[in-house]
Amino acid sequence: MPRAMLASFAKRLAIPDLRWSPDEGLTVSRLRIELLSGLTVALALVPEAVAFAFVAGVHPLVGLYAAFLVGLITALIGGRPGMISGATGALAVVMVALVAQHGVEYLFATVVLMGILQVTAGAMHWGRFIRLVPHPVMLGFVNGLAIVIFLAQMGQFKVPGTMENTGHGMSGGEWLSGLQLYTMLGLVGLTMAVIWVMPRVTRVIPAPLAGIVVVAALVIGFGLNVPRVGDLASIEGGLPMFHIPMVPLNWQTFEIILPYAVILAAIGLIESLLTLNLVGEITGKRGGASQECIAQGVANVTTGFFGGMGGCAMIGQSMINVKSGGRTRVAGIAAAMFLLIFILFAAPLIEQIPLAALVGVMFMVVIGTFAWNSFNIMRKVPLTDAFVIVLVTVVTVMEDLAVAVVVGVIVSALAYAWNNAKRIHAITRESETEKGAKVYEIQGPLFFGSSEGFLEIFNVSNDPETVIIDFAASRVVDQSALQAIENIAGKYEAAGKRVMLRHLSRDCHKLLNKAGHLMVDSDDDPDYELAVDYSVRTGILGGH
Repeated sequence: MPRAMLASFAKRLAIPDLRWSPDEGLTVSRLRIELLSGLTVALALVPEAVAFAFVAGVHPLVGLYAAFLVGLITALIGGRPGMISGATGALAVVMVALVAQHGVEYLFATVVLMGILQVTAGAMHWGRFIRLVPHPVMLGFVNGLAIVIFLAQMGQFKVPGTMENTGHGMSGGEWLSGLQLYTMLGLVGLTMAVIWVMPRVTRVIPAPLAGIVVVAALVIGFGLNVPRVGDLASIEGGLPMFHIPMVPLNWQTFEIILPYAVILAAIGLIESLLTLNLVGEITGKRGGASQECIAQGVANVTTGFFGGMGGCAMIGQSMINVKSGGRTRVAGIAAAMFLLIFILFAAPLIEQIPLAALVGVMFMVVIGTFAWNSFNIMRKVPLTDAFVIVLVTVVTVMEDLAVAVVVGVIVSALAYAWNNAKRIHAITRESETEKGAKVYEIQGPLFFGSSEGFLEIFNVSNDPETVIIDFAASRVVDQSALQAIENIAGKYEAAGKRVMLRHLSRDCHKLLNKAGHLMVDSDDDPDYELAVDYSVRTGILGGH
């Protein structure tokens, strides 16, 4: 991500203390910032966890337990301090069909298997493949996710208790109207104003926390009639208890839960690793992809055995944490512990917090997350990259994050392959070392996309008796390229002409050797001497 973009991003979020280093240690001031940041995140987690539990068709405590357990474990052993994990909507929309058809116990079993798959991915270091995600896909990811976060807040503008769980998530419901709607909008605006002004006054208290406290005090003090956290559901409960999923341990169960587990594991890892990259860009940290995969897996296995719905990294809450100054594992641990305290002891108090305050916080996250300069970027980058940005954004909103990222990577890869396929051409000249020979200097990579164009370069019928194909400015990439070389050699052989190959790279020598397509007989290159399978002599000169 360009530095100018990061600077703009940090400025919009009013991110404090970006230069803090772990070498400085946890001072009293730093500890205060981390704890207050954790408290802010915990307050924002409550309605999100409850809402996503409704979407999945499970009890609110199932979502809250997931937010606590996943958040705590990933904060302890995750790959990026500062990231926040918990129950997410991207996973909930997949879970709803499983819960509706088979019940919540199958969900717990699926979450356990999901975690095992994620641990396996981490152990195999598959997390490193996240680096293959192009920058246009990242831009589309953050833009799409910002829109999803925004749309998710619209449900808070409906009259509590009027929405129904249809087995496909919460739907329906009557919109707020009249004075109640205007009051709600005014409080949302007030929260956003406090968050915007607070960093310019003082950084003693995180701006989002200040916004929540000010609006909550106003609503409670004046008894304003607006939706509150308690209107969604009661968050009061006990400690999560160890619970083995009550499902038959047989092959049929495995067949039911495996497809869901694979999809959930993929979505969870993609969202977590992209969030890891985004937080890493902001905080200046690198690495940790494999560790994050393992942490997510361990967290989900544990959650499945303690009655939680599973989860992954949450970009919205992660941005709240970063915005509030959270830079260490303390903030994530504190968020999880505060959430547990809310469940056990402070439910009556937390349930009085107006939803407008939390919506205002999330709206500021949306403003900070959306890459507004992408509109300017799309006017300057190639048309394909601009298309990918828009495509990933739309698919993220219409489908889900995993599908969007896969689609974006595929389109980017195809565009890259097509552009490289058009680069193949040759410069022809007479040989200076072989009398009467014609030299084809191949330009551009030779791979599956350019193999047809490679074959069209040569004029077999009109070429002299000896032809030299020089690959000094090219690179042979795959089996399709090897087959193309063999095909053109075969055509020259059929015409009774001699072909010589020059300046193939060492890895190409190995490919040719391993594939057995072109066998080499060259006194000039004893490292790669093999028998020839053509009647024509094919020589490889040099190991460039």
